Amino acid sequence: MDSLDKLFNSNKNNSIMNHNNFKLSSLKHNPNKKEIKIKNVTFGPNKIQLIMGPCAIENYKQLNQTAKDVKKNGVRIFRACAYKPRTHPYSFQGLEEEGIKLLAEIGEKYDLITETEVTDPRQVKIVSEKIDILRIGARNMQNFELLKEVGKINNPVILKNGLSATLEEYLCAAEYILANGNPNVILCERGVRGFEPLERFTFDALSIPILKTLTNLPIIADPSHPTGNKELILPLARTQIASGADGLIVEVHNNPSQALTDAKQQLDTKEIPNFITEIKKVAQAMNRKINLSKK
Repeated sequence: MDSLDKLFNSNKNNSIMNHNNFKLSSLKHNPNKKEIKIKNVTFGPNKIQLIMGPCAIENYKQLNQTAKDVKKNGVRIFRACAYKPRTHPYSFQGLEEEGIKLLAEIGEKYDLITETEVTDPRQVKIVSEKIDILRIGARNMQNFELLKEVGKINNPVILKNGLSATLEEYLCAAEYILANGNPNVILCERGVRGFEPLERFTFDALSIPILKTLTNLPIIADPSHPTGNKELILPLARTQIASGADGLIVEVHNNPSQALTDAKQQLDTKEIPNFITEIKKVAQAMNRKINLSKK
């Protein structure tokens, strides 16, 4: 990382990126790496956090069983979407407010930290009162009114990079949240739109090391969306941890073949133990640890 620091902090490269555009998250202006705490979990440079759960909330039975399996494997943070932005207008859009109620209930039942996506400024207040961590998806990275609204709450916010965003545009989006008063921003690299049809999205493994030279914010990664294929999730997750990710957000389902959204890219919850065993090996090689609760 020392050589990367020299490269991206050289006079020649400083002209490429203006750190004053994202001064609150800039490592140049704020040299200490940030730690973001939520209940018994800390996002930061010391441990790797896992966030697991289904793409969408479908019904109580599905959510309950998936949460039970996630908890059993020591994962502390449970993700599930009640609001689903979809490319096709007739696709399943989620259970909306009813889904938020179910997620909050399940989180309390299994003592899990809850995480979900918000897609509209009008959702932020009610979701932030019931759910621990809010997420801004790739399609909304530059929805500036939504960024300003999540800037008014204190819940941690996971911000995904846009489909064609530069790293400076990405950091400027995070700055909107920080500038409006919320210091708890976690970046999430999830790939960009590329030209290769065998990849759902192209994941740039260099993006995380570069971001680590630019920002003090924690950086996690999504191995599910770039692949679009559950068989490729583990190989990509290994790469993401090796490149320095501070956590992973992974889609898992108790019955993926029947999932109403993204069925092909969700791991079966029965596959969680092997997934964790394999990524632990990479984490250990990097002198880092996967943060799991005691079973």
